[in-house]
Amino acid sequence: MISKLSQNIQPSSTLEITAKANQLKAEGVDVIGFGAGEPDFITPVEIREAAKKAIDEGFTKYTPVSGLLSLRQIIANKLKNENNLEYNANQIVVSNGAKHSLINAFAAILDLGDEVVIPAPFWLSYPEMVKIVHGVPKYVYTKKENKFKLQPSEFEEAITSRTKAIILNSPSNPTGMVYTAKELKSLGDIAVKNNIWIISDEIYEYLVYGSNKHISIASLSKEIYNHTITINGMSKAYAMTGWRMGYLAAPIEVAKAVATIQSHATSNPNSIAQKASEFAIEHGKDFVKDMVKTFAKRRDYLYEGLKQIRGLEVIKPEGAFYCFVDIKALYGKKYKNQAINSANDFAKLLLEEYNVAVVPCKDFGAPSCIRLSYTINEQNTKKRIR
Repeated sequence: MISKLSQNIQPSSTLEITAKANQLKAEGVDVIGFGAGEPDFITPVEIREAAKKAIDEGFTKYTPVSGLLSLRQIIANKLKNENNLEYNANQIVVSNGAKHSLINAFAAILDLGDEVVIPAPFWLSYPEMVKIVHGVPKYVYTKKENKFKLQPSEFEEAITSRTKAIILNSPSNPTGMVYTAKELKSLGDIAVKNNIWIISDEIYEYLVYGSNKHISIASLSKEIYNHTITINGMSKAYAMTGWRMGYLAAPIEVAKAVATIQSHATSNPNSIAQKASEFAIEHGKDFVKDMVKTFAKRRDYLYEGLKQIRGLEVIKPEGAFYCFVDIKALYGKKYKNQAINSANDFAKLLLEEYNVAVVPCKDFGAPSCIRLSYTINEQNTKKRIR
């Protein structure tokens, strides 16, 4: 018999959608996939060459559990120069992807039954991660009129004697919204007042558009800094999703606990990917800028196209690379005798009738919504947006 815990964990619907789309493509079907949460760019050649150099030099042994000191120092410099965050290298732990960093963080701070406030819509893995370490997700359903951003009053109302942490994701997956410094400060002050950990997932930090700016919440006060665990990684910024490189920066007691946990779970992160990451952080900014410009154009095209389709309600993304669309106006309608009563029904119809893969957002805490990723080129988008 498998454990009750494993039975309580839901599979990732985004990976399921991507797998289904890939299966159809393998069968020769011209599928346009708006599901994948990864850039369609190939990792820049210079970063790949740095990895090859590490292999050729025989850099294939264990490294320190928390990651190479040289890489952690590079990350510390990056956080200081770009995010106004002062961390020593021993406050940083490099892991096998930002997902791993998140799991490590939850394992380090949560005890059985501790609650974690999760603003909805949310990335579908957050509640499952909390449950894996025997925590309890506490959902707070945000409002469209507030751009799906958690309000201070909503946060305060959700706090109980069991509240141990809150997750904030800016720019957001799936909504694409970006919190301002003022908004973050208000939420951070409440966390400090109630002695609550802030898990700040900043994996999309470079993917912001127009006048929007990414702010690291830990930079807003010393007290907030002392209550924050900052999560980031290489996957979105440098098109390194498959390399599985993430990191966290935290108060020293958290970093030490995470390192201990990781030492028994995976030992160190991949040695070769660490060397590639060093190069990426120090020399990859031009690639990032070019990629963001491309995503900005795709965002505008997809948003404007979706806006013209009757029955779809879409907000313009401020960051990340997703369009978040409410389809509840289509409820009760039929297409070829197929009734639309949920986002799942609509997503199934799109895939079966139009070979378009989108992500229904029930597992994101938004059952009437779908998510479309604009990490595919405009030519493919034009084929299906009409």
